[in-house]
Amino acid sequence: MKVTLLTYTPNPEKTIACAARLCYSASTIDTVYEGLTEEKASDFVEMLAGLGHESPIEHVSFTFGIEGVSRSLLAQITRHRLASFSVQSQRYVKENDFAFVTPPEIEAVPQAKEEFLKAMDASLKSYNKLADILSQKHYQIFLEEGKTEKQAKSMAEKKAIEDARFVLPNACDTKMILTMNARSLMNFFKHRCCNRAQWEIRAVADEMLRLVYEVAPTLFKNAGPSCVRGGCSEGKMSCGKMEQVRARYREMKGE
Repeated sequence: MKVTLLTYTPNPEKTIACAARLCYSASTIDTVYEGLTEEKASDFVEMLAGLGHESPIEHVSFTFGIEGVSRSLLAQITRHRLASFSVQSQRYVKENDFAFVTPPEIEAVPQAKEEFLKAMDASLKSYNKLADILSQKHYQIFLEEGKTEKQAKSMAEKKAIEDARFVLPNACDTKMILTMNARSLMNFFKHRCCNRAQWEIRAVADEMLRLVYEVAPTLFKNAGPSCVRGGCSEGKMSCGKMEQVRARYREMKGE
């Protein structure tokens, strides 16, 4: 897994403070930035957190590159609908020898790992065989329609992998670019940094939080699972390890 912070709103905390200041003062658009130092911007951001006034933080966004993750993770992360996703397509990109993610619990048990690798190999063989069979069929059809050999071959392969991909496993590696505004990120961290989140998406969320904290520490001071800034929101499903979780996020943030 690799997570990269590709870009973000410049001066994110000052941008948020600017928006908040407009809400609470008689400033005009031309004067709202006047005298807004980094210290005052941090104070504004902390005040917003105390008030629970979250709409101004929607004005800043963060864009991440995420790679080396599974299609299983993709199914989970796209449930966060207030976000923008661009994902490498299995429809247009042939998986000749696909990479895959091995769950740690499987990796730790030799017998389980052996069975898992067999399943991956079988999926790859089925995918390639299906792609070849379908490609030959489509190639002939495109030739009969008057396409050149080069055109027919290219079009046939693309059409073939549309259906061959149905045998690919959830473990199959994928890549994406993801953009979220800060308010959506806070919600994402609340749910996905939690001990009860699935291990892969929790690892991605932790790395995303580490990266955004470096560039906007006041904004993300209390970010993380719900127990970082209060009680656990999981009720009877709580992991019961709130103090350990809080200590882990304090260490991540260098507090």
